[in-house]
Amino acid sequence: MKLTVNVWRQGGPAEKGKFEKHEVTELEPSLSVLELLDKMNDDIVKGGGEPVAFESDCREGICGACGIEVDGRPHGPVSNTPACHQRLSSFNDGDTVTIEPLSSGAYPVIKDLMVERGGLTDVLESGGHVQVAAGTAPEADSDRITYDTAETALDFAACIGCGACVAACPNESANLYVGAKLAHLSMLPIPASERGKRAKAMVETADENFGPCSLHGECAKVCPANIPLVAISYANRERIRAGLRGSND
Repeated sequence: MKLTVNVWRQGGPAEKGKFEKHEVTELEPSLSVLELLDKMNDDIVKGGGEPVAFESDCREGICGACGIEVDGRPHGPVSNTPACHQRLSSFNDGDTVTIEPLSSGAYPVIKDLMVERGGLTDVLESGGHVQVAAGTAPEADSDRITYDTAETALDFAACIGCGACVAACPNESANLYVGAKLAHLSMLPIPASERGKRAKAMVETADENFGPCSLHGECAKVCPANIPLVAISYANRERIRAGLRGSND
């Protein structure tokens, strides 16, 4: 299998980028998009060039580091699948594939396909955690929750923070990400004690770093963790709740 890859090259945030064309041969349809980049980089290095910079870690769909755009779609052509699990079987022999960094003003390019997603980290650091004084946590079975509640909370907690939702949104909104975090933590007894303060801090930080929700649902279509679109409503619901009850409730 042979593919022509138009890949984005950019030396740094202040430099002007451009697409660079490479023909990559001897590919198997079972290979992932990241393995395509590996093979392409091997060819570039053998020719004395500088390899394309891109991020990856687990390559198991868990860490979210592999976020890129393939033919203008975050992660790739298959819905709800991370780039590391997008297979070349989605393309035909001889196709041209365009690979570029996640396209969002909130994600400045570091180099080539690598972007700075610190805005997501800012949101998480502002309130996406639980503060419990050492020695005061209750026994695990003292605050009982229903099976359905636990499963729903875990569904929202599945978000891997890859940032594809922001790149897919015309307004560069992070509401799917923020809503998933707020929903998950609001459903559990101990985290819920900081519910109002958390909502106020996380939503304000998201407003500073990202755009408003477009209400079109593009985010859920590309989310590799299958976070349901209803998560978006939690961003607004928790914001309103915090305003009505106060940030300490």
